[in-house]
Amino acid sequence: MSETGDRIRGTVRGTAPVPLSVLDLATVGSGSTSYDALRTSVALAELAEARGYERHWVAEHHSMPGVASSAPAVILAHLAAHTSRIRLGSGGVMLPNHAPLAVAEQFGTLEALAPGRIDLGLGRAPGTDGRTAAALRGPGRLDEAADEFPRRLAELTRFLDDDFPDAHPYARVHAVPGPVQGPTSRPPLWLLGSSGFSARLAGELGLPFAYAHHFSAAGTLPALDLYRESFRPSAVLDAPYAVIGVSALAADTAEEARAQVRAGALGMLRLRSGRPGLVPTPEEAAAYPYSPLEREFIDSWLATIVHGTPDEVRTGLDDLAKRTGADELMLTSSAHSGAARLRSYALVADAYGMPSEAPAGGPAEGV
Repeated sequence: MSETGDRIRGTVRGTAPVPLSVLDLATVGSGSTSYDALRTSVALAELAEARGYERHWVAEHHSMPGVASSAPAVILAHLAAHTSRIRLGSGGVMLPNHAPLAVAEQFGTLEALAPGRIDLGLGRAPGTDGRTAAALRGPGRLDEAADEFPRRLAELTRFLDDDFPDAHPYARVHAVPGPVQGPTSRPPLWLLGSSGFSARLAGELGLPFAYAHHFSAAGTLPALDLYRESFRPSAVLDAPYAVIGVSALAADTAEEARAQVRAGALGMLRLRSGRPGLVPTPEEAAAYPYSPLEREFIDSWLATIVHGTPDEVRTGLDDLAKRTGADELMLTSSAHSGAARLRSYALVADAYGMPSEAPAGGPAEGV
């Protein structure tokens, strides 16, 4: 296996069925601020490293008051300064929102700051509404054809490898820092998605694939099947490697876990209804006057979340890993409070007997 492949494939710690990782949206709860959410992200990265999670990825979302993760590269640079071992990455950078050269420069810089620890996960969705996407991309690019994503991906790859052919207009354009400026290698590319498009493309390119099971559970098995069927061995991987994002929350009691996830579900209901806001409190969720249609949505959403006591969450994750054949589970949580999220990741680690070490990055003072 290549050096890049070694960086992709995770290591099982404790008794977990597959490696466990973290997907962090830096959610902002009612009564708190983005400042608080980003401090929690630092504390979570330190906890994840100390407890043996494989990697910590941050998302890209825009114009959402309840999500403070809008600039993955900036957050990752800060997390790198507070950790020393855990892999850090984007879950993901929404490539149509950015110039490939800018992404190559940002992640080349991250790789130079934290050699061997950076993952570059890429998606093709805007991570926001149409109006905000237009503001991000500029005039004329909102309705970009689907085949533009592979072209932009190829361009990004060439910038990362610094290998444009001599006749190419960008032959003398270099992403700095890059592999020719020092001993570091380039960060491995991952494709993210919730549809067959990215699954097939990841397979055809021989790249690792991360599927968004946490918000599109019905398509998980078809997408993973398509990825595995389309997979062609590459210089990166000799066999498929599939991660699924899982919404999961453990608490000391099943009642507490349900109260927390219902708060996150109400936040999702408001987002899907065009009313994005901060993640409500469990009390707000309990008092909300749900219509029959809204209650149906909440029940459907909760059915995809693995939640309960630590033992119940362990059972749910074990079953999901078995049913999907996923090579890694990436856990995300949209609980109202940062304390509840941190407690959940610690309880899951306890349930699997994952290692417990003192955080290496120091206290999360400031952001």
